Amino acid sequence: MRISASIYSDKKRDLSETIRDLAAHHVDLLHVDCNDNPSVFEDIKQIRKWCNIPVDLHIITKHPSKYYDLLREVPVEYVTFQLEDLEEDLEIPADITGKKGLAIITPTPVEAFDQFQDFDFILIMATIPGQSGGVFDSVNFKKIRDFQKKYPAKSVHVDGGVNGEVSFILRNMGVHTSVSGSYLFNAPSIGHALMDLTKRNVNSQFLVRDFMIPLSEAPVIGEDASVLEVLNGIESGKLGFILVTNQTSDLKGLISNADIRKSLIRTRGNLNQESISEMMNPEPLVIRETATVNDLLQQIKKYAFPILYLPVVDQENKAKGILTFVNLIKGEI
Repeated sequence: MRISASIYSDKKRDLSETIRDLAAHHVDLLHVDCNDNPSVFEDIKQIRKWCNIPVDLHIITKHPSKYYDLLREVPVEYVTFQLEDLEEDLEIPADITGKKGLAIITPTPVEAFDQFQDFDFILIMATIPGQSGGVFDSVNFKKIRDFQKKYPAKSVHVDGGVNGEVSFILRNMGVHTSVSGSYLFNAPSIGHALMDLTKRNVNSQFLVRDFMIPLSEAPVIGEDASVLEVLNGIESGKLGFILVTNQTSDLKGLISNADIRKSLIRTRGNLNQESISEMMNPEPLVIRETATVNDLLQQIKKYAFPILYLPVVDQENKAKGILTFVNLIKGEI
């Protein structure tokens, strides 16, 4: 996951010093907020003289067309327009370069992106736009999942309330870029804050149930499912496993691709010789829905083998959802 530094959140230094510090720490992107103020393009011209870090421009305006000539004159790598402020159609001319995004606030559904399917990414504002230092609203975890499910080829950017813990969760969810402002500049140093945004030990405010994939969106079958239903469930779930539950949602076990391979070996290729109970792992590793992010990390560290996913259960062992770590593993490569 890339870190986009919100440059105007540094209230203590002039812009040149801020940019040079960010460049020295190899930040990924420079986030420039334009609250209907064309003068920020003069800042971008100066930034181009100081470094070659890509510019991530977020424009809040009623009339986007007045910025098209400026974007031609001063091209940026990423440009985003805030949906809720628009009073005219957002039709960015094809000759304007850079990746194009749509920014939406927390109450706006991700379906708003349907009108902009030629854009490259969505920017989810997880706090009030323009309010530095706000708290991340956990309802945005579901919005991220919903958008990724609907537009798997598009990128998700997140702005607002990104601290070390939220950064870990967003990385695990496969978010492309997170914008950091006050958290980055209020730390003892930019380097210290960047380490917090990428390290694995974090302080916890959110629980697993806040960001897990809920049972309603997870691959799951009943105890009486057929072998074909198992195979179809794993295939459609695209996660390499499926949960097995009873009628009251008690977690009875888990069937992974590895379990199927073992069954094929045992039965010499005839899976119909085995029942679901024989095929599944009846005691998979699980995580409680009330576990904190730090609890989760500490639990994973105890295992001597890599963890790709964990079923999530309540205190009565009822299945509540799943966690997967595929995106986190990809991010380490």
